[in-house]
Amino acid sequence: QLKPDHAVVYVNRGVALQDLGQLEEALKGYEKAIQLKPDYTEAYSNLLMCLNYTPDLNVIDHIATARKFGKIVTEKAKPHFPDYQCLPRPEKLRVGLVSGDLRSHPVSYFLESVLSSMDPSKIELIAYPTTPAVDDLTERIKPSFSMWKPIYGQTDEAAANMIYADGVHILLDLSGHTADNRLPMFGYKPSPVQVSWLGYFATTGLNEMDYLIGDPYVTPPKDDGHFTEKVWRLPETRWCFTPPDVDVAIAKPPALKQGYVTFGCFNNAEKVNDEVVALWAKVLEAIPNSCLLLKAPQFRDQMVRESIIQRFATQGINSKRINLEGPEDRQKYFTAYNKIDITLDPFPFTGGTTSIDSLWMGVPLVTLAGDSLIS
Repeated sequence: QLKPDHAVVYVNRGVALQDLGQLEEALKGYEKAIQLKPDYTEAYSNLLMCLNYTPDLNVIDHIATARKFGKIVTEKAKPHFPDYQCLPRPEKLRVGLVSGDLRSHPVSYFLESVLSSMDPSKIELIAYPTTPAVDDLTERIKPSFSMWKPIYGQTDEAAANMIYADGVHILLDLSGHTADNRLPMFGYKPSPVQVSWLGYFATTGLNEMDYLIGDPYVTPPKDDGHFTEKVWRLPETRWCFTPPDVDVAIAKPPALKQGYVTFGCFNNAEKVNDEVVALWAKVLEAIPNSCLLLKAPQFRDQMVRESIIQRFATQGINSKRINLEGPEDRQKYFTAYNKIDITLDPFPFTGGTTSIDSLWMGVPLVTLAGDSLIS
C-alpha cells in the first residue's frame, strides 16, 4: 500500500508464495511486476520457472512467454560483438561455464564426473560463477578449470566483455531460468557458440542461445518446436551421473519387514500440486495400509506441513498415512531411500536428481510421461 508500483516487491512476494506452494498467487505477483516494469527480465525468469510447476502447463503459452523474454534480452543487449577473439581452429578448445551452482547442488553433483573426464590437452575450461557461494564440492572441482572468474557484482555488459576478451569458443549456460542465472548476459553473445544444458528443463527463449543439449528420449524431434534453440541430441542421454561421495548400503525393501508398502517422493514440495495429490491419494486407496513419505526442504515449515496433510485429507487420506521429513545432510538423504519401497514421480514437473538418486539406491521409480522436456 505504501508503494503499489514497486515491481521488485511483487517479485519477492511471488518467490515467498511459490515456496509455500501457492502457485496461482505467485504467478499473479510475477505478472504484476512485469505489468509495472515490462522489461523486468528477473520477473520473467521467475514467471517461466513457476509456470513449470503448474498442473495445467500449456507448452505453447510457455514458449510464447519465453520468446517475449528473449526479445527483451536481445533489445537490451544491442549491439553484439562484430567478431571474436578466439582462434577459428585452436589447438585447444576453450569452454566457459556460467553457473550459480558450482557448489553442493544437483548441477555440480552431475557435473563433477564430466569435469574429471575432460582431456585438458584438448579442452580448456573456465568457470564463471554467478554467486560467491563456495564449499567442499567447489574446492574439488576447481582444479578442473584453468581460470575461476566470478561475474557476480558485474553488469551483464561488463561480464560479457570479460568473457569475450577471454576468447571463449563455447559458452555453457548451466542455469536456464533457475536462481542466479545470467541469461541476459548471454544476449550480448560474447561467445560464437552458446549452449544451454543440465540445470533447466525447457527453452531459455533466447535468440542468442544456439543449442540446447538433449537426447532422443526427452527431446524427440517432434518436440523441436518447443525450443528457440537448436536441439543437439547426445546419442543416449543428456544426463550424467557422479557416484555419491557417501557410502550408504542398500537395504532390503522395507515392505518385507513392515508388511505394507511405503511410497516416497523426495522432490521439491512445489512439484506436489493438487492433481498429483489427487492421483497419489488414489494409489494409497488402492494399496491397503500403504503410506507415503515426502521429504523436501519446505517441510521444515509447520504451515507447509499442515497444508500438505490437509490436501491429502481432502482426498480422504488419513494423516497417519503421510510422513513428512525436512532436509538432511547428504549421508542421511541417501539413507532415507532405504525407508521406501517405490518412488512416485510428480507431474508435470518430474524429478531429475531425486529420480536418479532413487535408482542408484535400488528403489524403483513410477513416472507419468508428459509431452515436454519438463515432463
